[in-house]
Amino acid sequence: MPNLQKIENAMPVAPLKIIAMPSAEAMGRRINDFMVEFRRNVRNDMVKKDPAFHGYIENNYLLDVNIPRFGSGEGKASLSESIRGKDIFILTDVCNHSITYSMNGFINHMSPDDHYQDLKRVIASCNGKAARINVIMPFLYESRQHNRNGRESLDCAFSLAELNNMGISNFITFDAHDPRVQNAAPLSGFDNFMTPYQFIKALLNSEDDLLVDKDHLIVISPDEGALDRAIYFASVLGVDTGMFYKRRDYSQIVQGKNPIVAHEFLGDNVDGKDILIIDDMISSGGSMLDTARQLKMRNARRVFICCTFGLFTDGLAAFDEAYENGDFDKVVTTNLTYLPPELYYRPYFIEADMSKFIASLIDFMNHDASLANTMATTEKIHDIVNAYNKRLDMSLTYD
Repeated sequence: MPNLQKIENAMPVAPLKIIAMPSAEAMGRRINDFMVEFRRNVRNDMVKKDPAFHGYIENNYLLDVNIPRFGSGEGKASLSESIRGKDIFILTDVCNHSITYSMNGFINHMSPDDHYQDLKRVIASCNGKAARINVIMPFLYESRQHNRNGRESLDCAFSLAELNNMGISNFITFDAHDPRVQNAAPLSGFDNFMTPYQFIKALLNSEDDLLVDKDHLIVISPDEGALDRAIYFASVLGVDTGMFYKRRDYSQIVQGKNPIVAHEFLGDNVDGKDILIIDDMISSGGSMLDTARQLKMRNARRVFICCTFGLFTDGLAAFDEAYENGDFDKVVTTNLTYLPPELYYRPYFIEADMSKFIASLIDFMNHDASLANTMATTEKIHDIVNAYNKRLDMSLTYD
């Protein structure tokens, strides 16, 4: 765990409890396992003897929550134990469509709206008794509706303001579509984290012959919106960057957006180079696969798709076909949102596990320590790339 000495002698804000919503149970269990490990390995004996640290070292930090539904579809939330004076961290995945409930005899899959409403129910069930309530929502609810064009709603901004009014102290999300939406609640804690370190770590653990230098690797942004993260990633790796821009047909709207007419490429020659495509999400995946296809047509050596959220809203058939056609080589995505179980059996899939990082965030926040201690992303990326290159150089020399 990074910078452990920063919190070893610090007092926690309050005894820690983690509420993993049904949408995030698997991630919650993994985070809890890391928390138990972190605190069992604390070297400061004071936390084991001082009554002020009562409840600091536990075998389980998860708090059970029950969110039943009535036959009409109405719901409620109830907690299994007292949360008075506790530092509560609520983990939710608003994109988990695998959870169902019965309403009037019909089986419904939960939507982001359903998950968001359940989150508010859990906050309400705390009834003002918790010392502090923190929300970890990796995929920011309604984040693609973050600004107003004409007569439109401002769903994301409204939800943040609503949660702020309900009394949450801190809000943690990942790779927000536009983090400026936090202006809707400017006095509430809002932290937006990126995932480049986990991407490169997962990719280097998977590939044995990836040459991370300017002559062999290039980072590509699939559109204008992802250009900032692509430039950052390329700068850290010391490689070039390029981008595609989406030419859209603004005369019509299909499924809530203007359809893409073509992807136009701006960048250096990709002939014979490995490509990292960086973006925040895979929705249907159509534009991402088209980007990968065009790069292969330009004679790119390998194409690796790296996205924080793998939603796969249209299923995996298009990705299976594209992989068989050689349009891309690997897809790297985090486990911050629900992933279809069949994805884990695909030869092109690489998971970037975020559970240890989230556990570190919770531990530092519980001590009210700076979250900058958990990141130092640039240095960490340099370290892992240098170690990988040394290992690769040794194997090439040996051969």
